[in-house]
Amino acid sequence: MRRERKGPGAGKDSAPRSSNTRKDKGAPRRNKSGGSRGQNLGEVSREVLLNIFSQNPDKVFTYRQLHRRLGINSKEGREEVFALLKNMRKNGELVHLQEDTYTFNPDYRGTERTSTRGERTSERGSRRDSDRRGATVSRRGGPTIVGKVDLANGRHAYVISEDSEQDVRVPVEKLMFAMSGDTVRVQLRKSRRANERPEGEVVEVIHREREEVVGRLEMSKGFGFIVPDMKRMYFDVFVGERGLADAQNGDKVLVRITEWPEDPQRNPMGEVIRVFGPAGEHNTEIHAIMAEFGLPFEFPESVEKEANAIPEAITKEEIAKRRDYRDVTTFTIDPADAKDFDDALSVRQLENGNWEIGVHIADVTHYVQPGTRLEKEAYRRATSVYLVDRTIPMLPERLSNGLCSLRPNEDKLTFSVVFEIDENAKIHEYWIGRTIIHSDRRFAYEDAQQVIETGEGDFKEEILKLNELAKKFKDKRFKNGAVNFETIEVKFKLDENGKPLSLYVKERKDAHKLIEEFMLLANKYVAEHVYKMKKGKNKLTMVYRTHGAPDPDKLVNFSLFARKFGYQVDLEEGRDISKELNKLASSTEGKPEQGLLQSLAIRTMAKAKYSTEPEGHFGLAFAHYSHFTSPIRRYPDMMAHRLIDQYNHGNYTVDAEEYEERSQHSSDMEKRAADAERASIKFKQVEYINQFLGHQFKGMVSGLTEWGMYVEIVENKCEGMIRLADLQDDFYELDSANYRIIGRNNKRIISFGDEVMVEVKATNVLERTIDLELIDVL
Repeated sequence: MRRERKGPGAGKDSAPRSSNTRKDKGAPRRNKSGGSRGQNLGEVSREVLLNIFSQNPDKVFTYRQLHRRLGINSKEGREEVFALLKNMRKNGELVHLQEDTYTFNPDYRGTERTSTRGERTSERGSRRDSDRRGATVSRRGGPTIVGKVDLANGRHAYVISEDSEQDVRVPVEKLMFAMSGDTVRVQLRKSRRANERPEGEVVEVIHREREEVVGRLEMSKGFGFIVPDMKRMYFDVFVGERGLADAQNGDKVLVRITEWPEDPQRNPMGEVIRVFGPAGEHNTEIHAIMAEFGLPFEFPESVEKEANAIPEAITKEEIAKRRDYRDVTTFTIDPADAKDFDDALSVRQLENGNWEIGVHIADVTHYVQPGTRLEKEAYRRATSVYLVDRTIPMLPERLSNGLCSLRPNEDKLTFSVVFEIDENAKIHEYWIGRTIIHSDRRFAYEDAQQVIETGEGDFKEEILKLNELAKKFKDKRFKNGAVNFETIEVKFKLDENGKPLSLYVKERKDAHKLIEEFMLLANKYVAEHVYKMKKGKNKLTMVYRTHGAPDPDKLVNFSLFARKFGYQVDLEEGRDISKELNKLASSTEGKPEQGLLQSLAIRTMAKAKYSTEPEGHFGLAFAHYSHFTSPIRRYPDMMAHRLIDQYNHGNYTVDAEEYEERSQHSSDMEKRAADAERASIKFKQVEYINQFLGHQFKGMVSGLTEWGMYVEIVENKCEGMIRLADLQDDFYELDSANYRIIGRNNKRIISFGDEVMVEVKATNVLERTIDLELIDVL
C-alpha cells in the first residue's frame, strides 16, 4: 500500500505547493563572480578533467554533466572529452561505472596535485568511502557496498553487488527513492542470525538510471499526482499546476522528476513532458509501455538524413572485393508479414556429390560505419523491439527494409558462412567472408512448409534437401546434450484500431526449424573460427552468446517438485542434466503441465547474455557460440561482423574492454526489450479476456504468493489471480517450501500445477490484471 502522498511544503491542512523554481538547464552555470564556468575548446585537457574529478571525489559525472560544466556544445569538443575519459579510465585515474558515468578512482596514485586551497597533497590511497566498487565504511558507521537496485515489489528491493555474496534487502522507506537499475551505496546492517539475508539502507544514490516515470494523472485542485504504471514502483510523483502541461485527469503521461526530497515521507516532484492520451486506449497504452521501458518513438532527424544519403548502387569495385554467389540458387524463408529479410540460404550440389550450403547474412556493417550517427543510434538501441502491434527497429527503414533487406530479384551485399556438407550432415570445409547474392524467391514459412509436406513447389529439391540436413544437425545437437525446450509464443490478430480479435499460440513447424538449424550452425562456426585464431599466444577478442549451466541447488528443488507431478527426474550432481531435462520435455509434451514445468526448468538455468568471455552455451551444448545472423535487429551481430572482417584482413588490434562494455549494454537492452514485449502482450491479454467476463475456463495453478494464487487459462494462456482473501471456505496460508497453499482449519491443499476451474471475475486494463474466482479444483 502506498504511503500518504505529501508534496514539498505540504502541511497538516495545506495542499502541496507546486515547484516554481525550475532552473534553466540550457545556459552554462556561472560562478559567484558572474563568470562562466565553461571551458573553450582547446582548454579541455586531462588536467582540467582530473581536477574536476579529484575535487569531487565522491561524485559521479555523466558525459552531459561534464559538457555543461565545461561549456562545450560542439561535436568536436564532445568527442575530445570522450577520448580523454577513455584514456583516463585506461590509466586508472577514473572508474567507469556504467554506460556514460565516471567517478574518481580513489586508488589512483599519480603525481602530486594542488588542492582547492593551493596546498600540495599526494594522491590519497584511502578516503572516507575509498573504493566505489568495494565494501567501505560510511560516515554513519558500518560497512557499505555499491550495487544496483532491483525492485522486488512495493515493500522492498534488493541491491545486487559483486561485493556481497547475497543480494542485500532494503525496505522501500530506506531506498532514498532509488528505482530499478540505479547505482547506490548501501550501509549494511548487522544480521541477527548467521544465515540471515543481509539487510541495509541506501545512504547515497550514485547514479539514477532514469529520472522519468510513466503513469496515470490523478488531478486535485491546482495540482496532481502521477500513479506509476510499474507495479513495483513504491511512490507517486507530485506535479504542480505549472508542470501539468495540457494533461487532463485520467491521462497517461510521462513525467520528469525535477526534485528528489530528503524526507522519505514526501513525494518526488516532477513535470509532465509527454501526454499520451486517455488511459485505456490502444495507442495510449502502447505508447505508455514504450516510454515506461525507455524505448524510442522515432529516429533523430540527423540519423534519418544520414541513412537516406547512402547510395543504393553497388559499385564494380565493391563487387570485386567479394565472392560472387549471384548465379547460385538462393532464397529467403521468413514470416509472412516480415519486411526485413536479413538471412538467405544458397544451395548447390558439388561435383563430388557433397552439398554447398551458404548462409548469407545482410552486410549491415558495409553501410553502418563506425563513428557515424547511424552507428551510435544502433548501439544506443542495441536491438529491435517487437510489441504486439509494431516493431521498433534498431535501424531506420531505409536500411532495415531497403538497402540491407535481402529482397528477391535484387543484388545484395552479404556476409556469409559457406559450408561443404555431405549426405550425413558432416561438414568437410567452411569459409567465412563478404559476398554478393541475388535471391531468386521469397518464401513465407507457410510456403516452405507446404513444399516440405507435399514435396511439390518452387525449388522443391533444394528445400527438401535443406530440411533433411537440418533434421540431422538437430539430432546431433541433442545427442551432444542440447536441451529440447520449446518456448510458448502468444500472438494476436488485431483489428484496425488495435482491438484483439483472437489469440493463438505460434506453432513451430519444420520450415521454422530448418532455418533455425542453419542459423545455429553459422553462429557456432563463426564463434569457433575466431576462438581458434590467435595473435601470438593470445586469443582474439570475440562477442560470444553465453549460457551458463543450471544452479545445482535449484536443480535439486526442481526435481523434487517434478516428482509431485509423477515425473522422476534425477538432477543430482554427476548426472547427465541435459539428458534428464530432455526426458522431462518429451514426457510432458502435449500435457497441461508442459508449459509450467518447462518454464520452471528454464528458471533453474542462468540467463543467456553477451560476453567477450568464451564460456559456452549450456542450452545448445556448444562450447562456443556467437550471434552473427541478425545484424539488422541485433547490435552484437554487427560487432561480430566487424571483428571477423578485421581478423580476415590481418588487423588484430581490438579494445577488448570496449567490446565487453558493449556486450553488457546489449544484454541490458535485450532484457529491457523482452520486458516491454511481455508488458504489451499482457495488456492485450487483459483486453482480450475482458469479453469473457462471467465465463468459466479450465486453468492450471501457475504461481503462489502470500496474497494470491495465479492461474493460467489453458485455452488462451491468459494468466489471472485468485485472491486468497476471496476463498470463503477457510483462511489459506502459503507453504512456499512445497509450492502450495493450505487451509488453516480444513487442511485443504491447492498446489502449484493443480488443474482448476475458474471464472473471469474482473479485468483492469490500466493495471494489466485479471481477477479470477475459483469454482473448483479438478
